[in-house]
Amino acid sequence: MNSKYISGMTLKILCLIYFGLSAQLASAQYPCSVIKIISPYPPGGASDVLARMLVPGLSKQLNASVIVENKTGASGNIGTEFVSSAAGDGCTLLLGNSTGIVINRNLYKLRNDPITSLRPVAEVAAVPMVLYVNSSVPANSVAELIALIKKEPGKYSFASPGSGSTHHLLGELLKLEQKLDMTHIPYRGSGPAIADVLAGQVPMAFESTGAMVPHLNSGKVRALASTGSVRAKNLPDVPTMKELGYPKFVVENWYGIFVPAKTPTALVNQLNKEINKTLASTDVAESLSKMGSLNGEQTPEQFAAFIKKEIPYWELLVKQSGATAE
Repeated sequence: MNSKYISGMTLKILCLIYFGLSAQLASAQYPCSVIKIISPYPPGGASDVLARMLVPGLSKQLNASVIVENKTGASGNIGTEFVSSAAGDGCTLLLGNSTGIVINRNLYKLRNDPITSLRPVAEVAAVPMVLYVNSSVPANSVAELIALIKKEPGKYSFASPGSGSTHHLLGELLKLEQKLDMTHIPYRGSGPAIADVLAGQVPMAFESTGAMVPHLNSGKVRALASTGSVRAKNLPDVPTMKELGYPKFVVENWYGIFVPAKTPTALVNQLNKEINKTLASTDVAESLSKMGSLNGEQTPEQFAAFIKKEIPYWELLVKQSGATAE
């Protein structure tokens, strides 16, 4: 056999071995043996569930022990502040959402603005909301609901999991856009809000599609429209608000991983790659689909650009609605 051929083959094999080892080394050399994902909301909520969904994949891919820690309070501000003040070493991550990152800064006096003190890494989920009513409400469409509220000013109210939440602000937007006289009823979390709409104590609310599918199937409540840019995967027969002629109601309650702003770009990119890989795995992708998530793979720069576009929308809505933190 030609010695030049053997030398060429040897060189190729050595290169393959080198690059293979380099890839393994890149994962093994992640600087943390323990990674904390901080969920700023209680166990069982969407942020907590999504954070725990990432654990198996990231643990394996980064060769580290990944744990979820709930640091709750002040509408997510306590956990968000904790991460923004942490070392930028890639060991402390935040599973943040649109409320904690973009909306709260317009409602609270925060020590650190999440937009400048945190660095976006990867979008994890983008879940549209659904406008739903108790089955006793004589309205089968958004137009019928609006007409009903206008016919009896002051009679109707809407529930939300708390003042300043996406759910609350969507209700305020409906009031503003359609000049409706209805009352906001804030609760401490989505669970109690949903329960009272199911019981007929409050006639309607906005809620994430993932949380509502089981209840909609029960027949106790009825979906009128979703707020996604396209129809929700888990509610394909429910029209979007945009389809029905309400273009300002294209809203998805998004969730993503953030790190302290001082975290090096190399670590941010590595995390982004491994998170996207985890999200694409069969079991996680199926779980996200059941939630109705519309998320797609994004680079850190794309996720940051998306968040930047969200800021003026929520700033204006908070201002126009007069919403305050309670």
